[in-house]
Parts: sequence; C-alpha cells; structure tokens
Amino acid sequence: MDDVSALDEPLTKTLGRPTAKVMADNLGLHTVGDLLHHYPRRYEERGRLTRLADLPLDEDVTVVAQVADARVLRFNGGRGQRLEITLTDGSGKLRLVFFGRGIHKPHKELPPGSRAMFAGKVSVFNRKLQLAHPTYVTLGRSGAAGDDGDDRAEGGPGGENAAVDAFAGRLIPIYPACKGLESWKIAKAVDLVLPRAAEAVDPLPAALREGRGFATLPEALRKVHRPESKADVEDARARLKWDEAFVLQVALARRRSAEGRLPAVARRPVDGALLDAFDARLPFTLTEGQRRVTDEVFTDLGTEHPMHRLLQGEVGSGKTLVALRAMLAVVDAGGQAAMLAPTEVLAQQHHRSITEMMGDLALGGTLGAAENATKVVLLTGSMGAAARRAALLDLATGEAGIVIGTHALIEDKVQFHDLGLVVVDEQHRFGVEQRDALRAKGKQPPHLLVMTATPIPRTVAMTVFGDLETSVLDELPAGRSPIASHVVPAQDKPHFLARAWDRVREEVSAGHQAYVVCPRIGDEEDRKKEDRKKAAAEDGEKRPALAVVEVAEKLAAGPLSGLRVEVLHGRMAPDDKDAVMRRFAAGETDVLVATTVIEVGVNVPNATAMVIMDADRFGVSQLHQLRGRVGRGSAPGLCLLVTDAPEAGPARARLAAVAATLDGFELSRIDLEQRREGDVLGQAQSGVRSSLRMLAVIEDEDVIAQAREEAVAVVAEDPELTGCPELRTALDALLDADRESYLDKG
Repeated sequence: MDDVSALDEPLTKTLGRPTAKVMADNLGLHTVGDLLHHYPRRYEERGRLTRLADLPLDEDVTVVAQVADARVLRFNGGRGQRLEITLTDGSGKLRLVFFGRGIHKPHKELPPGSRAMFAGKVSVFNRKLQLAHPTYVTLGRSGAAGDDGDDRAEGGPGGENAAVDAFAGRLIPIYPACKGLESWKIAKAVDLVLPRAAEAVDPLPAALREGRGFATLPEALRKVHRPESKADVEDARARLKWDEAFVLQVALARRRSAEGRLPAVARRPVDGALLDAFDARLPFTLTEGQRRVTDEVFTDLGTEHPMHRLLQGEVGSGKTLVALRAMLAVVDAGGQAAMLAPTEVLAQQHHRSITEMMGDLALGGTLGAAENATKVVLLTGSMGAAARRAALLDLATGEAGIVIGTHALIEDKVQFHDLGLVVVDEQHRFGVEQRDALRAKGKQPPHLLVMTATPIPRTVAMTVFGDLETSVLDELPAGRSPIASHVVPAQDKPHFLARAWDRVREEVSAGHQAYVVCPRIGDEEDRKKEDRKKAAAEDGEKRPALAVVEVAEKLAAGPLSGLRVEVLHGRMAPDDKDAVMRRFAAGETDVLVATTVIEVGVNVPNATAMVIMDADRFGVSQLHQLRGRVGRGSAPGLCLLVTDAPEAGPARARLAAVAATLDGFELSRIDLEQRREGDVLGQAQSGVRSSLRMLAVIEDEDVIAQAREEAVAVVAEDPELTGCPELRTALDALLDADRESYLDKG
C-alpha cells in the first residue's frame, strides 16, 4: 500500500544488515513499509498485567508480569544450579528458568514483587508452562537485562530500557517478535522508520475516507505504533482494518467482474435423459437444502458464462449427490464432467460410490447398459498401462461422460472431447496450478464447482473464497444417527482408556466396526523423521506422536486381541490401500487403524465407533471431519478423543468444544479464532503475503461486508481503477505475482 520510492526502501539501509536479516528471515519484513505494517499485537499499561493463562505453546511471546517467587535449586549432586522464577498475573502462573552462570544477574534484578517485560519461547516441562532463559527488561528500574552483549539496537541510540522508558505514562506496544528480536527491539526499529509514514500513499478514495470519517493512512500508522490513548488505538485499528478488507475485496470484485465477461457453453438439463433416469431410481427424497442448492447450480450451468460456485456443507449432508446430479446434467447437455479428488483413496471411494448409485446408468458402451447410460471412468497415477490407455481413449472420444481422478487428470496426455464441468473436492488440498491445468482442458472455460466438507463462516467465504458464489448445505438427510463424543484423558485417568477399548469390543460384538486414528504412520521412513526430531528436541518437548503401525500391533496383541485389525496409511501401495478399504467396507475387518487418509469421502455405514489417539495434535475442523466417518448408518456413532494434554490447557478446551457440539459451522468459528488470521488466507490463497495483519475475519464481519459493498460499487464504476491510481498501487503491493496469478485463474 506504499509509494515505491518512499516505503520500499530496504531495511538494511535504516537498521543495518544484521538486524534487517533477522527481521527478513523470521518475520518476513524486508522494507520500511513492511515494518510500518508490522502492527503491535496488543498494548500494555504500566501497572496492569497480561493474561498468562492464554499463552500459546511453542511460540515466541512477550509478557509484562510480576515476580511472585524466586529460588535457586541445585542438581547433579550440587555441581549444577538453576534459578526458577514464578510469574503471576491472577489468571495463571508462568515459570522462568535460568541455568549455570547466567542465574546471578536475573536473581539480583528480579526479586519478588518486581515487574518486568519478558520475551521467550513458551515450552512445557513437567506439564507446566515455562520460558527458558528469557530476555527481559525491568520496568521502572535503570539498566538493561537479559543480554550479555551490547544492548543498543543498530542505527539508534540508547539501551533497552530507553526503549521502554520512552513509553512512560503511555501504552507500551507489544509486537509479534522472534528469537533474537524482542518486542522492545522492534519498537526501537519502528521509531527509526516512523517518520517515513508521512510518505505513505493512501489507497482509499478521498470521498470514501471522508464519508466514513477515517484518519489518513499516515496518521493511522502513527497512532497504531505510538498511541497516546486507547482512543488513538481504536481510530488506527478501524482505519487499518478497513484498508485490508477493502483492498482485498476490490481484488476479488475485479476477479468476479472479469469472470462474468468470459464465454462458456450453457449446459441446461434435458428432459427425459440421464438425470431424470437417475432421479427415478433414487431410494430417497432429496432434502429441501439439496433441492435449493441444485437449483442454484443448474441456474449457473444454464448461463453462457462459467459458473464459479463453492458448495460447502456438513459432513454427510449430500454434497456428492448434488455434484453428481450436476455432472449428469452436463452429460445430458453434450459435455463431460471431471471430479478432482486429493487422494487415491478418496478418488476410488468416489468412483465406487458413484457407480453404485448409478448402477447400469454408468455402463455406457457396454452390454447391459441402460438407455441414456454414460461411462464413468477412474484415472489415477497408479493405474496399469492398459487401463490407463483405455480411460484416456474414453475421455478423448467422449465415450466417458464422467471421469473421477487425482492429479493424474491434469497431465498433458489427458485430453477431453468436450469438458463442460470441473468439480474440485476438498479444494484446499490442491495448488493453483493443478486447478488451472484441469480447467484449461476445456474448449471454452468449463463451469467450476468447488466442494468442501469443512464448514466455512460467512466472513471467510467472503475473503478466502470471495470470487466464488456460495451454496450451503446445512441440513442432514433423514436416517443419519447422532454421534456421542467424549474426551478421554489417558494420562490423568488411564482406566478411561481401558474403558475406551472395551467400548470398541462392545461395538464389534454388536456386529459393527471401528476406526482408530493416529497422527503418524510409524514405518521406517517415519521413524527416521522422529529420530531427527528427538535429536533436535529441547528438554521437555512432547513425546513423539502415536503411530499407526505401532498402535495396531499393541492393540492386536492387547486390548483388541482376537479382533480382525488392519492398518491403512498414505505410504501403502495403491492396490493395497484399495484392498484394505474394500475388506473394511465389506465387513471383513473389525478395526481399521489409520492415519487421516480416511478423513474425507470414506463411507462405511456399519462403522459406529472411532478412537482418535493424540487428539490434541489435530485441528478442530479435522477432528470434526474424522468424526463424520461414523454415525453414517442406522446405529448411533461414538467418537472418543484420547489425549495426554493437561486439563487446564488450551488443547483440552479445544477438545471439549469438539465433544460438546456436532455443529460444524460453530466449530469452524472456534477453529478460526484459535488460528492466526494469516493462516486462513495463507493456505487457501496461494502466494498471499500475510495480508490480514489487523483484520479478524470472525470478529470483523460487519467491516468485511461493508467493504465488499463499497468495493463492488468502485469496480462497477471503474473496472480498471484508472481514476484511483492510489488504490491500484495498493493492489500491486497486496498482490505479488503468485497471488495475482491465483486471482486471475481462480
């Protein structure tokens, strides 16, 4: 968002090469403008403490807290000594640890009752949070602490305490920091570049800025870094949030505008053809939600511009059925449809379930095919040469109306007769180039339907998927069974884990089946990775994650002895994976011990129980996805979340939230609130450079919605932004080459 000549100056010129390198390598800050847009995470007031209870594990943090206790302990027969300091803030406690000769200075400078600013990486030792050898600055005392070397930041006068004392009587900004570059050092660096904020180019059109009463961009930057009051912070944050929302929404509005001008072949349903024959065979009635979403999709398919629609919904809400009916409508209209799945297991599962649903309608070109039938083919990287040649020929000639495959679909050898629709399942697992390569195989841009089984809050849909129209399936089909979920604290209450295995045996005795999910595979390659992690581990690091191979062996020899136990993971040969899944689907296996390869698309209605080991190592949405593999038949489902995480920690709170609700949309909000905003865009929008530094997509729904309205109006009036050169400059700063490509390609 900055003028190239002013704020694109490298930080090496202002801060010196060593400090600039640490900023670039650890914080992604390269220019003066980058540093000016590196906003404080929060602000501290002298005399007020921060919340220690909410510290994130394995992250560099800065806290202002009070020393409650300090004591020197000896170990190794008295030869070694360490200083343990306990900080408190009323919400929780945090232990500081110093070893060896480094204990004398902090022991002297941090007596009980003193207050200081501490920086370090949060770890766990003996199930307690700690900072080992943190750097620190005492508040209200003279002199710096925590550094053996020179306390002066490059390019500026004064020691560490000078940086803190500069905030006497004012708010103390706490910056996102890293090892070797604490918050107070970043504050000093900001002081050096802050005068350059006056040269920042304002991206907001003057009428919009004045109409909403916003501060200018230079003023907002000054207030966010050096506020004199809480009102300054609020003014600055309101303006900077709006910038992020507005510039991003302008980029997406331009993308939608450009898409709306592209040509496409209209694919309108044909009466009395394949789709009608399929519908007549359905053994159930479509839900109201499925009918509504189908109408939205069919309306888009009937236009002469490419559909760009996101289909999201709860696990088991019938997204695949909606997508299949769209594919059949395209086949009826003379086109072909391709479904792109992220894994071979999922592609095979889709192919199996779709051909089973269609029956002889999927046997086009063969004896016994029904009238109006088409051919449904599978294309994966592991197929034999003969089967692959046959599938490629069917696609090129148009014999196959539907193809389901993995990334093998996008290879150059794959040619379509007339590709009319691309369905991308679990789109977040595909890169930009993969999606674009498949879409490029159409004679004209094909229609695009993106599916995700991870419910997405409205604001995320407006940002991450802002170039797509959104359809939501939030209604489960009749006959779905409830799923009971419970947290199993294995370390605190080992008899709970024993009871979990008893429950699995009970489900199997009742004629059902079970999954056991582990975070890791446990084969030779996996063990080598874990050994390297152990070698690099610091004292107190968590034990290695439980592994499929090892857990399966222990279960088969122990609590599940006598049951038919098999393993499934991503490094198995494709034929072996398919054989395992077929045996499990046929009821020939009692317990399947697997990685998250079973997370999506796997449909075995007889599987009623799932035990997720080390559940705290999975994300909220991933746990919800995994849980959706049970309760798919008439019998109720059971999901047990096994964890060693401490009861009072954030991991247990996260698991309790999953156990408390089956509402995927509610869980998606919880998931998002616990992740960095940059991660939200960073995973879904290829090439984004942490564009959401101030905006919180959950909390700032109103800001995003208003910015979207304004952006649509601006782009409608001036699609090329010729009358808004400052806004164009802001777009150039936001969109690097990769991200521009992403928005261009969708």
